[in-house]
Amino acid sequence: MTAEVEAVDLFVIGGGSGGVRAARIAAGHGARVAVAEKFRMGGTCVIRGCVPKKIYVYASRFADEFAEAEGFGWTVTKPAFDWPRLVAAKEREIIRLSAIYASNLDKAGVAIHQSRAVIEGPNRVVLDDGRRIDAKNILVATGGVPEHRPVVPGLDLAISSNEIFDLPRLPKRLLAIGAGYVALEFASIFVRLGSAVTVAYRGEQILRGFDGDMREGLATQLQEAGVVLKPNTSLAGIERAEDGLRASLTDGTVLSVDQVLMATGRRPATDGIGLERAGVELDRDGSIKVDAFSRSTVPSIFAVGDVTNRLNLTPVAIREGHALADTLFGGKPMPVHHHAVATAVFTTPEIGTVGMGEEEARNCLDMVDIYKTSFRPMKSTVSGHTGRTIMKIVVDGASDRVVGVHVLGEGAGEMAQLLGVLVRMGATKADFDATMAVHPTAAEELVTMRTRTARYLRENRH
Repeated sequence: MTAEVEAVDLFVIGGGSGGVRAARIAAGHGARVAVAEKFRMGGTCVIRGCVPKKIYVYASRFADEFAEAEGFGWTVTKPAFDWPRLVAAKEREIIRLSAIYASNLDKAGVAIHQSRAVIEGPNRVVLDDGRRIDAKNILVATGGVPEHRPVVPGLDLAISSNEIFDLPRLPKRLLAIGAGYVALEFASIFVRLGSAVTVAYRGEQILRGFDGDMREGLATQLQEAGVVLKPNTSLAGIERAEDGLRASLTDGTVLSVDQVLMATGRRPATDGIGLERAGVELDRDGSIKVDAFSRSTVPSIFAVGDVTNRLNLTPVAIREGHALADTLFGGKPMPVHHHAVATAVFTTPEIGTVGMGEEEARNCLDMVDIYKTSFRPMKSTVSGHTGRTIMKIVVDGASDRVVGVHVLGEGAGEMAQLLGVLVRMGATKADFDATMAVHPTAAEELVTMRTRTARYLRENRH
């Protein structure tokens, strides 16, 4: 006799934010749902991404608070930082959140398999213990994994963002390779925790793809905080040394460091889960090709989140997962449009952004109006801190529609969330101007910038 095969309406591979949301909503619609996750529930965001990163950001910013307190009448004597205590506090929080994820799935009636799952065909998966499960629909939500580039001698001595949260000791000297948000967020964190930090990257400037003024402004303030930036430079090799590691760069520099953080990108986690065997087409970067409804080239197999490499943000994965569950089981076909998605870079200072940067707008629109301001916020004028806030509004000059807003400064991420609503709704510059300011705030500058700082006309193209 053959073993009975379990059957479900939806089988989810991966217990991250997108997969868990899809599972919960599908179960709420009455579907039979199962989830396979070999590690802990929560995925990259909860376990080794957004959540622990933000905890470390909070920890690092106390250094600035202690330094600025004197300007407000406080006397702060010899504050001391304990790295193991921070690591332990982080671990308690992600254990708590991971348990909540699992509990919510259980309450929704979702079957949880603490196992790796491999796709055997369009409607079947197999678990580590050999159990086979038939599924009307399969959702791949396996996320992404760090990718180390370039491949150089001694690369195995480097760490990724997966390991940096749990180092046994705070590195006194850190070299970060890369100029994306991961490298820069950790640079901001560790320089404030007391590490000497160097960031090396191949390009001319940090944060490729972001608005130019935000890139330049952040680079300046990172350097003022003590981060050494080395553009047009890459890693040539790493070797062990008596006092740690010796890292060679392509410009001839040799650095003695305690850790080398490779933050040169991530790739979709699609290896070894049976996608090709099932007939699912992958893109050149290994991501799963999907349509606006997250359906792959195999009608019964879907994918959401970073594994599709559409827009690799946790809230995007959650929205995609929710929309998929509504489409399949809620009677509400729900495509996901990745337009005007607000995001934040949690460096210090942080960047909040939504929509087009100036450079993109000038390439796309016939007339672009720019409104920009730079100022020392009130807190800094009293504390003596030299950091500046930069704000920019990018406007389609033909329609007056605001197509992008960018903020560098304290609270920029919080501002970006609400700015995302306005840009997505198609608010105009006149709408911003007609809005009463909240005083005294930094955000009031967004509705009091009345003087255009630049206008760009695109030459007619035939």
